[in-house]
Amino acid sequence: MSPSDETPQRPPIPKTEISQGFWDAIAEGRLAIQRCTACGLLRHYPQLRCPACHAPDSDWQTVSGRGHVHSYTVSHRAFHPAWKDHVPYVIATIELEEGVRMVCDLLDADPDTIAIGQAVEVRFEDLPGQGPVPRFEVINGRDRG
Repeated sequence: MSPSDETPQRPPIPKTEISQGFWDAIAEGRLAIQRCTACGLLRHYPQLRCPACHAPDSDWQTVSGRGHVHSYTVSHRAFHPAWKDHVPYVIATIELEEGVRMVCDLLDADPDTIAIGQAVEVRFEDLPGQGPVPRFEVINGRDRG
């Protein structure tokens, strides 16, 4: 295979001071969500202040990593050359058991079989160019409910 035939690496994920706790947990194989220390609100994406009470202080709460497909779309075009061999793929909004929603692609998901309400669970995958990232996998035979 010539260098021009190789699939490019995924672009690095920007990690900031605000999101560092999320990525530290991922590196340890845990899914952690930012939690306001004043009112207890869980929030994702990480933010400087709580959107509910505007307090500046937060910590990181490990969550179950289980949830369900709240909504989804199927991408038939790669938004970056590194994804060209993976189309079509499913991008889903996952509602975690704890009530927080995250957007993520689904691991090895057949776009024709995805449905709102399907149970999912987080898996961590070390992706070239990005390092360890959370991705979700459909848990066969289970629906929310």
